[in-house]
Amino acid sequence: MKPIIYQLLPRTFTNYNDTRKHGGTKAENGCGTFNGITSKALKQLSALGVTHVWYTGIIRHATAEYNHPSITKGKAGSPYAITDYYDVDPDLSEVKEQRMAEFEALVARTHKQGLKVVIDFVPNHVSREYHSLCKPKGIEDLGESDHPEWAFSPLNNFYYLPGEKFTTDFDLGGYEEYPAKVTGNDCFTSHPSRNDWYETVKLNYGVFYQGGGEKQFQPMPSTWKKMAHILLYWAAKGVDAFRCDMAEMVPVEFWAWVIPYVKEEYPDLLFIAECYNPNLYRDYLSAGFDYLYDKVGMYEYLRGVTSKNWAAEGITYHWQATDDIRNHMLYFLENHDEQRIASGFFCGRGACAEPAMIVAATLGTNPVMIYAGQELDEKGMYVEGFSGMDGRSSIFDYWSLQSLQAWANHGKFDGAQLNDEQRDLRAFYQRLLTIARDNEAITRGKMYDLEYAQGDCFNRHEQYTYLRACDKELLLVVLNFDDKCVDVKVRIPEDAFRYLNIHPLQQATAVDLLTDTPVDIVSFDSEHPVQLTIPAWKGVILRITNASAKKSTRKKE
Repeated sequence: MKPIIYQLLPRTFTNYNDTRKHGGTKAENGCGTFNGITSKALKQLSALGVTHVWYTGIIRHATAEYNHPSITKGKAGSPYAITDYYDVDPDLSEVKEQRMAEFEALVARTHKQGLKVVIDFVPNHVSREYHSLCKPKGIEDLGESDHPEWAFSPLNNFYYLPGEKFTTDFDLGGYEEYPAKVTGNDCFTSHPSRNDWYETVKLNYGVFYQGGGEKQFQPMPSTWKKMAHILLYWAAKGVDAFRCDMAEMVPVEFWAWVIPYVKEEYPDLLFIAECYNPNLYRDYLSAGFDYLYDKVGMYEYLRGVTSKNWAAEGITYHWQATDDIRNHMLYFLENHDEQRIASGFFCGRGACAEPAMIVAATLGTNPVMIYAGQELDEKGMYVEGFSGMDGRSSIFDYWSLQSLQAWANHGKFDGAQLNDEQRDLRAFYQRLLTIARDNEAITRGKMYDLEYAQGDCFNRHEQYTYLRACDKELLLVVLNFDDKCVDVKVRIPEDAFRYLNIHPLQQATAVDLLTDTPVDIVSFDSEHPVQLTIPAWKGVILRITNASAKKSTRKKE
């Protein structure tokens, strides 16, 4: 099955408080909970076409309430500044002492709805105040046996700057760290800036960065064994997949060891890498990753076509750049790091990205991801606090999203408070994602890019087209990135029939799967272009069938 991943931040997903005070506390602005993600909510996600739910910010991380506020980003803190790998965020529980049980119940509810659970694994860095109170008996804590007088040793879990005190260009409010640890974004200075990941410290996997990058992996570094235990701990709780944060900042040799090690016990477990360097893609896949982010290629280009008038025909180059590994590339248009489609920083309206989203969902057999609220025209144009108005939904602040509140309707999850545009957009996503999840031409079929074969009657700067086929299932996808309705003629070259092992149809019918609308195309062959009218910022997914075959199967009167 093609994975359809729905990312959500529990902190905001079921937060019905609409105070939205700038820099507000949890008491003021509210916070969603594990228990708030009910079976009813999960049933609606399944109906949307989702197969996997990525619960972001589960593992306990620094917050202003429990940690030093000067080294915590925002009141709610960054979900990627982990303070205890063996605990969950107490903010997400209704009863703090029962927080792990509440998370385990959420996992069980998710599985009961036929959905898989994805959580973050943050391997590169932890909070400056990391200290596990919930680690199992007999497990040594990170840094517990370190020698902070050594700048580097594979025996240490952290990197140190001996003789230097941690300082910043802002008031630390009494926080002290000596000797200073190296900051999480490979910042080997005791004086990181506000633009650095100053709230985190980097973990040591045996790479001697201060010594020219020498790798000391024999004997096996202490951090390797500790992180393997953490992965097994969460897998035992029913987690089905790990989205591995900044995987490329951790040596590929570690992944090549730990992924097979963990999969020996949990063979169906998926590993998804946040990896932005195309030169490393194949190395990390060889190490065992199932999927990689496709940000610098497909995401950036689809965004450019949608919002910067880049040529649609350039999409071809970007799928070809990873053609040998395309089944392993995770496509998306939004996640917590990126600006919202409907924000003023992207294109201002979620519906304008429909053709780009069709590409992301149907071009290949590879997985696709959406971010909670994307299907509801969420604009992310708030001034939350630490985050500020940047077109993103803050992961650092206690906040609520109007679009999610309108859909959730205080726990009814019936969309009763959505406006017409939001309702239409969600209906589009539901049809698209369901097609992507269930149609065999999408989940396991071949793709044939038709763009090169189009002539003067087809504007390759504004329109894009391809075929998907599997056995007797044949789909023609045509997309219009123009801001006006267009008439197009799509040519099907003879090579397409040979490559897809399909036959020309002298009498053909078509139905747009996105709208269930019949489309008159008469024939489907290399002699007669398919003529279509496509509205602005829309696309069609035509199921092509043999009209004569259908007629011949009718019973005689």
